[in-house]
Amino acid sequence: MFGFQRIGDLAWAAGDMQARGFLLGGTSGRTTLNGEGLQHQDGHSHLLASTIPNCIAYDPCYGYELAVIVQDGLRRMVGERENVFYYVTVMNENYAHPPLPDGVRDDILKGLYPLRVLGSGEGPRVRLVGAGTILREVEAAAEMLVEQFGLTVEVFSATSFTELARDAQDCARFNLLHPEEPPREAHVARLLAGDVPVVAASDYMKALAEQLRGCIRAPYHVLGTDGFGRSDTRDELRHFFEVDRRFVALAALRVLAEQQKIPLEQVRAARDAFGIHPDKLNPRRV
Repeated sequence: MFGFQRIGDLAWAAGDMQARGFLLGGTSGRTTLNGEGLQHQDGHSHLLASTIPNCIAYDPCYGYELAVIVQDGLRRMVGERENVFYYVTVMNENYAHPPLPDGVRDDILKGLYPLRVLGSGEGPRVRLVGAGTILREVEAAAEMLVEQFGLTVEVFSATSFTELARDAQDCARFNLLHPEEPPREAHVARLLAGDVPVVAASDYMKALAEQLRGCIRAPYHVLGTDGFGRSDTRDELRHFFEVDRRFVALAALRVLAEQQKIPLEQVRAARDAFGIHPDKLNPRRV
């Protein structure tokens, strides 16, 4: 299996000797190297990277996210001589890269930032979280939900589920040891506060985004690429692994139906309209 596993011993040695530097994982994810099949498609590297305490792992989608991450890594490792190293996954897929939004640099580094809001604000509200290349499927799903169902959709980019989870653990530890002080709130809990349902999707195993479940009080549905790699087009792979725009949109409708914000019948009708077969094989078992 290509990915972090192939250099796992070297990565652990780098952490143990307190090395510094950038380790770029390309091309990343389970649906990016579409022609390579089982041997090359990687859905677990970010989980493996999370086991090394001084490995800072990011899965950016847009060029400005990567620029912010690399710049901050240079500051920490060269300027401040901090003994960490970075694992950054990158893709070879062609798509347009927007400019850096105002005021999001710190949130990019923390692992999650608000990208945009779609809709009139009058329809039922849902939050969609996307990471890496699957962020673009999330954005497409948001447009479908607004245009076809009249929803209001908040889109977030998750540059690092692992950094978000570590921050949540640090906050929990501080609160445990300092009961006399005001409790600290995790970054993800602050951004996703309230009861607006959340759907998170990435090109990695569901376990990656599941790390955040305890931090999110709202209904939380995770999409990921569990199972073995396969050879096919990107579009077909993303549908097979159930992380494409249709599955993201369907998951959003389902969590809204569970909150009784929309009729359950609307979810069934959407499933059929999206061409999703109810007896589709589970990709984890194929």
